[in-house]
Amino acid sequence: MEHAPCISQIATLLADPKRSAMMWALMDGSARQAEDLALLAGLSASSANAHLGRLSAGGLLKVENRGRKRFFRLAAPEVGAAVQALASATLASTPGKIPDTFKRTAPVPTAQPAPSPLLRARLCDEHLGGTLAADLYQRLVDAGWIEQCEQRVSVTHKGATQLAARGVFIQALAHRNGQVTCACPDWSERRPHLGGPLGAALLQLFMQSGWLSLPNDSPVLQVTVAGQRQINAFAREAELEMAI
Repeated sequence: MEHAPCISQIATLLADPKRSAMMWALMDGSARQAEDLALLAGLSASSANAHLGRLSAGGLLKVENRGRKRFFRLAAPEVGAAVQALASATLASTPGKIPDTFKRTAPVPTAQPAPSPLLRARLCDEHLGGTLAADLYQRLVDAGWIEQCEQRVSVTHKGATQLAARGVFIQALAHRNGQVTCACPDWSERRPHLGGPLGAALLQLFMQSGWLSLPNDSPVLQVTVAGQRQINAFAREAELEMAI
């Protein structure tokens, strides 16, 4: 175990509920002042600064000085991925309603819950996660492009044909990995989204098309207006053509 990475330091930093609340508030890729994060976590300014100092010293946050003000943001995409993985594990081990903490974006505790960009579209390993991805998975099933039997997901002949018409070739994906795709549990949706090589290929297609972009050091993906429309129409166009 001599060469095993030491995760206890990071685990200790994230174990405190106040620190984890401030980390979660930064998951959308934003940079926030200590005052905002203190209000969100229900801390005094001095306590918030102490917690933020520990998170920064531990390499989880980076500080941006803007004049006399200091702003904090996630230090790297890997930090956001780690927080997201912990959120996924937390919700998987406590089935039921999604906590309101995961649905708030505003730093003011009295603000009404609002859909977070993190819930809408985000990176999940190398594929797309969030509401956009879960909706897409269901459309692929409804359109008969993929089939799910218990835990196994397979691409149908129809799906392979339709995907090839969009530049995604199943045979090429199969050469990389014995499993072309899988149903990846989506922690915020409680529904699956598409994982594996096919999920990664679709994310690459959407990003190359300019529909999605990853603008900063967070797992949040930005969706263009055209991208929202095109992804929502994905797996629907062929069905509409057949109906006509």
